[in-house]
Amino acid sequence: MLQHIDLKQILVLDIETVPQYSSFDQVPAHLAKLWDDKTKRGRAEEESPAEFYSKAGIWAEFGKIVCISVGVFNQQQERISLRIKSFASDDEKELLIQFIDLLKKQPASLMLCAHNGKEFDFPYLCRRLLINRLEIPPQLQISGKKPWEINHLDTMELWKFGDYKNYTSLSLLAAVFDIPAPKNDIDGSDVGRVYWQDKDLQRIKIYCQKDVATTAQLLLCFRGQAIVQEEHIALVD
Repeated sequence: MLQHIDLKQILVLDIETVPQYSSFDQVPAHLAKLWDDKTKRGRAEEESPAEFYSKAGIWAEFGKIVCISVGVFNQQQERISLRIKSFASDDEKELLIQFIDLLKKQPASLMLCAHNGKEFDFPYLCRRLLINRLEIPPQLQISGKKPWEINHLDTMELWKFGDYKNYTSLSLLAAVFDIPAPKNDIDGSDVGRVYWQDKDLQRIKIYCQKDVATTAQLLLCFRGQAIVQEEHIALVD
């Protein structure tokens, strides 16, 4: 599976997102009303818009990106290594520009890979790029393209094999394939709190990097290859 794809032409990525404001009472009135309208069907009957606001990072209209981590493979003979770089900032536009600059140095045919990327990471990136008045790079553009012309890999979609019944987490697949689980002290639901209350962007960055490493390992498992040994995973400043 996927043996026809050159690993060196794949960029594995993950993004971390948070609510745009530290609390619901900081949200401008017109956006607060729109948040209420947007989330009515998703909230529990007794749950208020303010109580539900901790989940605002899920929606590109009400959240922002605080970290993008990317990983690239390198293969020398039988040994595969992985290099991971992160863009993390309180200034979303700044980190998006840095990410675009990275993609500009890559071929337009570069393949992007993420877990649940087609449902979350890729569209979220495109929406936030437009909101920040930035051009969508060729690697993320899908408008007017035929399905087989879109160079996006989604490890969750690959695992479905056409079955659309449920969501399979990266953590579950890592356990199933016996990929060493990174020792995370947070999960996705904690990112907003860690950002706004703890103000610990570095902690979020480390968590994001670990997800990139796990996604890359899962991709290798799908190809029937051995995973990258820990000593061959490098973090690049």
